[in-house]
Amino acid sequence: MKKYLTLQNILNLVLALGIIAGDVFYITGGKLMVKTITSAGFFLIGLINLFYSFKQNKKNMKFAMIMTVGLFFAMLGDILLGMEFIVGAIFFAIGHVFYFVAYCNLVKFKWVDLIAGGVLSLAAVLIICLLPIIVFEALVMQILVCFYAVLISFMLGKALTNLIRERNLLNALILIGSILFFFSDLMLLFYKFTSLPLETRLIFDALCLGTYYPAEIILAMTIFFLPQQKSEEKN
Repeated sequence: MKKYLTLQNILNLVLALGIIAGDVFYITGGKLMVKTITSAGFFLIGLINLFYSFKQNKKNMKFAMIMTVGLFFAMLGDILLGMEFIVGAIFFAIGHVFYFVAYCNLVKFKWVDLIAGGVLSLAAVLIICLLPIIVFEALVMQILVCFYAVLISFMLGKALTNLIRERNLLNALILIGSILFFFSDLMLLFYKFTSLPLETRLIFDALCLGTYYPAEIILAMTIFFLPQQKSEEKN
């Protein structure tokens, strides 16, 4: 078991450092290929941790499997976003649904989750629709962005209520990853859909990328901590 854990730790560390390096390189002018390889990195972290979770904790695999599927769609969304924004956003939205379902697998869904997600959704939609600097070329794009905002708001809301209801390391990591993801998408909104000068929007782009990949690393690493969490709960 120790050999598996040691190799798992090394693989996680190497991939995480590679993702951060790729993130920096892409921010400073890297091409789509760099983004593709970097995005594949967090999915590989998920797959590796899924493999080791299966070996260590076969009875509690739903969360790990659903999270890995979410990482897969996030990877596809990240790659496709640079080719066709709407298609990429759709894949990201599907990923958020899987993340939300995974969170529900950890802590059973309750009405309070609707309140948290609803409040965050309302705030996000109001920003998108009422902030004067945010401009959309077409109504359909605004509707799509609002729909996407609702999905990630419910994802973040569920992460928040999970930690409130069950305070442990796993739920804390999920909340941190979800907050970074939400913030990254907010920065993407200001980069893609504002009337601000290009120099200012490029700052938002850097903030978007600078928080997005750490978010995905943290979410992928929650699968690593799953067996430990379940072991603590049994004790």
